[in-house]
Amino acid sequence: MSVTLTEKAAVEVKKIITEQLAAPEAPPQIFLRMSVKGGGCSGFQNKLDLDPKMDPKLDEKFEQHGVEIVIDRRSLMYLNDVVVDFHDDLNKRGFSISNPSAKTTCGCGSSFSM
Repeated sequence: MSVTLTEKAAVEVKKIITEQLAAPEAPPQIFLRMSVKGGGCSGFQNKLDLDPKMDPKLDEKFEQHGVEIVIDRRSLMYLNDVVVDFHDDLNKRGFSISNPSAKTTCGCGSSFSM
């Protein structure tokens, strides 16, 4: 698989999914969806979402550390060797996506070019 979800990120994703599934109108299953969209100052942006849907004709499904990850096939070609991590430090809290295939990134680190 071309995407790595760290254990720390998996723990946080599982916590969020558990909270979502506890809601009264919750779907039976929620996936972590990764995608690449056009935009940002460098051309492409990584996106992480929670998604109750998975289309086997359009998506690839992987599992790491108990988290089911769904990636559409078009985005998959931009996500080779990507690492998704979670930071809970004094100065930074949230998910980060490290893409070694990116040629350039913008100053804030939210977009990249290939």
